[in-house]
Amino acid sequence: MMLEIEPIGEVVEGRTEVADDYWGGVESVIQLDEAKFPSDSVQGLEEFSHLVVVWHFNLASPADVEYHARSPRGNPLWPATGTFAHRNHRRPNQLAQSVPRLLAIDGLRLRVTDLDAVVGSTIYDLSPYFQTMGPRGTVREPTWPGEMLADYWSAKS
Repeated sequence: MMLEIEPIGEVVEGRTEVADDYWGGVESVIQLDEAKFPSDSVQGLEEFSHLVVVWHFNLASPADVEYHARSPRGNPLWPATGTFAHRNHRRPNQLAQSVPRLLAIDGLRLRVTDLDAVVGSTIYDLSPYFQTMGPRGTVREPTWPGEMLADYWSAKS
């Protein structure tokens, strides 16, 4: 079964260059489609500190998609892992999800920080982050993600 989804908005302010690191402190604006959504579609959202945003790596080429195991960021010191053990644009549908902090709402403009999507990124869905729906139990992961992402949320100098 094929799923067809339509965008609900776009990142219209924020970082313009694609980069692997230094996303700390970046403020962005998500503009929801005013032709589709009434202003009360975000009513109550201001009470939440964080959102879950599903967006598209629309600046990436479909030719970048890779299904085989590879070392993260091409670093041979990290183990080769399969497509579904990565969180980059080389995914089958080139979709991403981020959990930015909601700073302000002005009509259908949502000002956020820590959204690691660039201006022009298509937004396909968003919802409030419910802490109760977060991970249950102990979270585990190998050491390489922490090593790889050591500067991810650092401020760009």
